[in-house]
Amino acid sequence: MWEAVLGELQLQVPKPSYETWLRGTKGVSVSDGALVILTPNAFVSEMLDTRMYSLISRCLESITGNPMEIRFEVGGESRRPDRLFNPIKQTGDAGTSPLSPDEYRAASSQPQSRPSFRHLELNERYRFDNFIVGSSNNLAHAASVAVSENPGFVYNPLVIYSGVGLGKTHLMHAIGHEVRESGHDVLYTTTEEFTNEYIRSIREGTTEEFRDRYRSTNVLLLDDIQFIIGKEQTQEGFFHTFNALHMAGKQIVITCDRPVSELSLLQDRVSSRLAGGLVVDIQIPDLETRMAILRSKAEQLDWRFPDKVLEFIAGRVQRNVRELEGCLNIVAAHAGLGKQSLNGASDADIDLGLVEQALEDSLKESARRVSEEDVLGAVARYFSIDKSTLKGKKRDRPTAQARHVSMYLLREEVQLPLATIGRVMGGRDHTTVIHACRRIERQLEADTRLRRDLMNIRESFAA
Repeated sequence: MWEAVLGELQLQVPKPSYETWLRGTKGVSVSDGALVILTPNAFVSEMLDTRMYSLISRCLESITGNPMEIRFEVGGESRRPDRLFNPIKQTGDAGTSPLSPDEYRAASSQPQSRPSFRHLELNERYRFDNFIVGSSNNLAHAASVAVSENPGFVYNPLVIYSGVGLGKTHLMHAIGHEVRESGHDVLYTTTEEFTNEYIRSIREGTTEEFRDRYRSTNVLLLDDIQFIIGKEQTQEGFFHTFNALHMAGKQIVITCDRPVSELSLLQDRVSSRLAGGLVVDIQIPDLETRMAILRSKAEQLDWRFPDKVLEFIAGRVQRNVRELEGCLNIVAAHAGLGKQSLNGASDADIDLGLVEQALEDSLKESARRVSEEDVLGAVARYFSIDKSTLKGKKRDRPTAQARHVSMYLLREEVQLPLATIGRVMGGRDHTTVIHACRRIERQLEADTRLRRDLMNIRESFAA
């Protein structure tokens, strides 16, 4: 039951939240009518019980057909998420060790004389040998392998960008594992955590320790650089950290959800540093790559699925590798609940009827995704103009604003490439699209009316 719930949650919960709070959990029993879930530590139990209980309960009820109590208990030896996002204590020259829950609570109530940096672990599952290479990601993969073999000498910095769930973080962690096993010191962090540590070091007067932490590493892996946009003080800290590492020949690898050229509100000197290395993207995988990903996932877990089942999933889930894996987990869990053995199961055991039943809710959710026609229709209705006018040459202020909003939403909601957006909007150049998106992003910083307009338009997508 819990495996089925995790499969559903993997599709609904943001990746950082899933990795931090859910991946290390395990369903162990049903006791007194309650499903008992083991968690790595008390922090995870408290978060799941107080912040995510209602969502988890709904997922469980949708799978079992009946409401059921869920009880979270501490136990197990999982590597994650007990070591992920876990504060560390200083132990002098001997190194560092994780804080226990009691130590953390005690330390949090006392003034900090030294910075309490967090240590983020590399994901053990993200390695080159289980990354499926296809036409959509072969350049990013080749560049990542080259960097892992010669850190600091080729493609420095390496910037990998893509939409959600396409494998950029997988490649970053794979680089980290390879260079660490070659004897290099590796520091992996998210831009959000970098920002928090930088601000905390300024507040607590520990900027020297902050600089030492980031500038003493051989390889810096920084995830989701787009979160630095608009944070002027953090950009200042990143700029100097980047320069120090780059001039010392240290390797820098960065991921992002869009090209560097589209990171508006980023200081020019920062964006120019990022663009000075190699910038590669990962596209949406084609059908053959999606099939290969599903086969690989099934083999890793010792599951057997007939090709028709894999083809069904690959044909319905097209934009996100994480959703592919989540759907496969759901099907496997439902097959297990139905007393069907996945190990050595025949094609008849796991048929399309079971798959359609297991994925009914997930496929409905996928079907509700926004299309380019949804965006153009919603914007045209909201601003009371024709879609043909949106794509036309008329340049009065209301029409231009509606056109800019359309381009912005086509990029953010449909995730169309710039050239495609230009073609959809009447054959405009991609630089026009960049200008429109940047204009809307700048306005959103201070224009409450525009923020309300976008919220209303987005809500109309689901209507």
